[in-house]
Amino acid sequence: MIADPSAAGDRGPVDLGAVGLTWQPSGQVVLAGPLQRLFGDCDRGFTVLAAACDAEPEEHPAMIDARALQAVDYLTSFPHLATFPISLEASKTNLAGFVADGPMDPTGAVRLAATAPVRQVLTPAACYHAYVHHSGETLAAPRYLTFRNTCFRREEYYEPLRRQWTFRMREIICLGTRVEVVAFLARTRAAVDALLHELDLPVSWDMATDPFFQPARNPLYLAQRLQPSKHEATFGDLAIASVNLHEDHFGAAFGITRDDRPAVSGCVAFGLERWLFALTARHGADPANWPDVTAAAGRAAAATAAAPAAGAAAGQTAEGAW
Repeated sequence: MIADPSAAGDRGPVDLGAVGLTWQPSGQVVLAGPLQRLFGDCDRGFTVLAAACDAEPEEHPAMIDARALQAVDYLTSFPHLATFPISLEASKTNLAGFVADGPMDPTGAVRLAATAPVRQVLTPAACYHAYVHHSGETLAAPRYLTFRNTCFRREEYYEPLRRQWTFRMREIICLGTRVEVVAFLARTRAAVDALLHELDLPVSWDMATDPFFQPARNPLYLAQRLQPSKHEATFGDLAIASVNLHEDHFGAAFGITRDDRPAVSGCVAFGLERWLFALTARHGADPANWPDVTAAAGRAAAATAAAPAAGAAAGQTAEGAW
């Protein structure tokens, strides 16, 4: 229940138990009281930025079809991160054996009997659902979407708010031509920068790659190294947001087209629990000192909208970088 801002700043460790954080060693948190309200404030702030892009809100389920994920090589590229929902094979004999043998061993692990075929994966990143949901569409204009989901990623270790098995992710995405997507990413990154300034959160933007399994053997990892497509806003040593250009990877896989070609896609992603860590590490555990994130996002969106020339210039610069 401690936030350690040592890499970012100017405070000692922050104990968040008194403001609503309960840590579960399985890699999950319970948020209550002031910290839960700050969580809601952060998400509302991100939806303000999404609304400035005219992004349409969507709600997606907690599970995604495994075949759809494998259409973009997820299970090949990230098997170490995947979490699978499983159920017991439904025959009476199998269920009776499960009960008779004792469902749990002395360590608290479930003694599984035969399981039903696994055809779903627990959501690893919020944006995957959008490409599946809009598969086969022909876009007459760029499509902007936003959604939040609970995501599941297995890790070697877990830390409260920083690295969790389950966490919440808010994303804003664009599907369109490359020019449209690059302009969206530049404009939205400028809005994120303005929000970070409003919140007094110092970050650096760093090039990054996804955590591939056996990266040296994966052509997708090599492509990210050769043509950087992922940039992370890093608070100290913690990435709290990312800007990602997917090229036509998802458009081609799911038959989404724009101008008679596979659509290009890009997303801006926010890890909500990580923003709680950053805000409390920077501003302390007293809610009276926490900034109003929703109001700050409104100012950031307005400031970005008032500078279209700067946004266009950023988009031209980003065309080469992303």
